[in-house]
Amino acid sequence: MSNPAGNPLEQFNLHDRYTESKGRIWLDGLGALARLPLDQHRLDRLHGIRSGGYISGYRGSPLGGLDQQLKQLEAELRAADIVLRPAVNEDLAATAIWGTQQVNLFPGSTFDGVFGMWYGKAPGLDRSTDAIRHANLSGTSATGGVLAVVGDDPACQSSTLPSFSGGILRDLQIPTLDPANIEDILEFGLYGWALSRFAGFWVGLLTQSALVDAGTTIDIDLPGQHFDFPAIDIAPHIRLADSPLQKEQRLEHKAALVQRFLKRNRINRVFGAKTQPKLSIIASGMTYTHLRQSLYLMGFSSEEKLQAAGIQILKLGMIWPLEHEWLLEQLQHSKYLCVVENKQPFIETQLRSLLYGRLHCPIVGKHDERGQTLLPPNGDLRSNDIALALERVLKAAQIAVPDLSYVQRVYACRFGTTELKGSDTRQPLFCSGCPHAQSTQVPEGSMSLAGIGCHYMVQWMNRNTFTFTQMGGEGVTWLGQEPFTQTKHMFVNLGDGTYHHSGLLAIRAAVAANVNITYKILFNDVVAMTGGQTVDGVLSVEDVVAQVTAEGVTEVVVLSKEPEKYSDAAFKVHDRSALNAVQKTLRETPGCTVLIYDQTCSNELRRRRARKQIPQSHKYVVINDAVCEGCGDCTRVSICSAIEPVETALGTKRRINQTLCNQDVSCIQGHCPALVEIEGEYHPGN
Repeated sequence: MSNPAGNPLEQFNLHDRYTESKGRIWLDGLGALARLPLDQHRLDRLHGIRSGGYISGYRGSPLGGLDQQLKQLEAELRAADIVLRPAVNEDLAATAIWGTQQVNLFPGSTFDGVFGMWYGKAPGLDRSTDAIRHANLSGTSATGGVLAVVGDDPACQSSTLPSFSGGILRDLQIPTLDPANIEDILEFGLYGWALSRFAGFWVGLLTQSALVDAGTTIDIDLPGQHFDFPAIDIAPHIRLADSPLQKEQRLEHKAALVQRFLKRNRINRVFGAKTQPKLSIIASGMTYTHLRQSLYLMGFSSEEKLQAAGIQILKLGMIWPLEHEWLLEQLQHSKYLCVVENKQPFIETQLRSLLYGRLHCPIVGKHDERGQTLLPPNGDLRSNDIALALERVLKAAQIAVPDLSYVQRVYACRFGTTELKGSDTRQPLFCSGCPHAQSTQVPEGSMSLAGIGCHYMVQWMNRNTFTFTQMGGEGVTWLGQEPFTQTKHMFVNLGDGTYHHSGLLAIRAAVAANVNITYKILFNDVVAMTGGQTVDGVLSVEDVVAQVTAEGVTEVVVLSKEPEKYSDAAFKVHDRSALNAVQKTLRETPGCTVLIYDQTCSNELRRRRARKQIPQSHKYVVINDAVCEGCGDCTRVSICSAIEPVETALGTKRRINQTLCNQDVSCIQGHCPALVEIEGEYHPGN
C-alpha cells in the first residue's frame, strides 16, 4: 500500500506491499514472510546474481496461512524464478531444500544458485531434525543459502505442547534470529540468507502468532540493503568430497565465520544508557516488545528517561550464537545484568558462560541472586510477568521506579483481593455443522484415542475419547497397551490431512502388530485446522480405500452424508446415520479395520458457497420457541455452536443462530418436536 509523497490516497494499492522496493507500505507478519523470497530475488538481481528460489514446508499455526499467502503471489514468484512446492510433511520439505543447495555441484545448473526457504511450526521442526541435521552439516551454496522459518507457540494456544525452538536449532548447529516486529522479519530474513551464504550454515528465523498476525505500516529501502562479506581463506560451502567427519571438523571454522559476519553486519541494538549503566537488560524477539511495554508503563517512556536512570537495553537479533566481542564491549562496565526471555534460560546460560571470569557483577534471569524464581519458566512471558520481576530487579540495582501504579495493579490482580471477571481460558468447540461432531461418537462400551486435528477437542466432550499422540502416531499407543489389558479393541480418530502427512505409517504399524483396532478416517476434503487448504497432492476416498486395502487391513467401510456418490463403488458404503451399527460390527472384526467418514468440513462448505463454487443450501432448521422446553437434546446430539440459549417469559429455551449455522441439520436427530425443517428461501425474523 505505497503512497509516494504528493500522490492521492486513491493511488494506494494493497498489492504494492509485495512489489514496491522503496517507500511506505502496509504489511502483516505473514505478508512479510511471503515477501521475503521476492526481496531476495530483487537483491540478487541488483548485485548481478541470477538465483532461483525454492519454498517448501508444512502448514501449522502460527504459519498456517503462509502457503495461502504465497499462492496468491504465484505470478510474482514465477516471474522471479521461485518455486513454491508445499510438501507432504516437514522432513520431506527439508530434504528437498537440502537438494536446492546441491544444484551447482553438478553440470547443467541454469542458475548461479538457489536460495531455499523451509517453514514449519515447532513440532514440524522436531520431526525434521534428522533431515535438517544432515542438510546443515553438509552446508549451503555460496550463492544459495537456506532460511528455516519456525513457528513457536509458547502459550500453547494452538498446539498440544508449549514450544520454544531455540534449543533444538542450537543442537542442530543452526544460527538463530529472533525478530521482534515486522520490520525485523524483513531485515532478519535477508540477513539470514546472507549469513547462510557466507558461513555455509542453515539459518533459523523464529516466529509466533503475536508477530505474524500483527500488521503495520513500515518504510522500506531495498536498494539500500547491503551486507559486508569479509574475506575468507577456506570456503565453508557444500561440496561432494567431504566425509561425515570432515563435515564435522569444518563446524569450528564455520562458527568463526558467523562471529566475523556478526561483527561486520551488526544485528543487535543498544538502547538507553550507553556508558556506565547501573542495569543492563538483555532481551530478544517478542519478549523484547513486552519488556519495553513494561518499562513504558513503569514510567521509563523515553530514551532520555532510560539514560537518566542508568538503564541499558540490549536487543539481541541473533540469540545463538551470541556475538561475543560486542557483548563483552557493551557489558564491561555494567553493575547489574538481567536477562528477560521466554521458557528456558537459553540466552542467560550462554551469557553466564561467556562472562565467566570476565565480569564480576550479579546476573539474574529465571532466578534472582538468592535463587528465588524471578521470571516464570513456563507459559508465555508477558508484560505483567516482566513488570513484577523488574520491580525487584530495579530495587536491587538501586534504581527508582517513576510510576509504581502499574505494578501495584498487577500485584492486586494476582496476589490481592481484586477479582478478575470471567475465565482466563475459553474451551474450544467444533464449528457448527462440523462432521467431527458426529463422526467421533463411539458405541457404548467402546473407547477411542485422539490425535492431531480438530478431533483433538473431543477429549473434553464426554465421548469416551482419551489421550492423544503426535502427528502421525495416531493409534500406535494402543500397540503398547494391547498386550497388557483385558480391553480387546480400540477406535482411533484420524483426519485425511494427517493420514496423507504421516498417518498411513501408523496404520501399517497396526497391521504389522496384528492388533484389534479401527481407524476412523474423517475425509473432510481439506486440512481444516489451518484454514481450509487441500492436501498437497491428489487424495480421494477411493485412493484411501485402495491404499489401506493394499496395506492389509481386514475391512474397509465408507460412511457418507451423500452415499449416492458411490453407487458404482466396489467397497461397502452406508449413510452416515449407520455409524453406530457399523462401528459395532468393526469392533468385532479381528485385526486392523478402517472406517472412512466422508463429509466436507462445514466451514469449507460455507467458503465454497460464498465463492459460488457450490450452490446455496435451501434446507434450514428452526426451533419453535412455543414448543421448545429448553432440554438441550438438540445440542447434545449435534454439539453445534449455532444452537444458543434464549431467555423468554417461559424460561430459558433454545434457538438456532442462522448466521452461524452451516446447515448440517444434525440437530434434527434429537427427540424434539420443536425442531422445524424449512426448504426454500428462509429469512430470519420473517
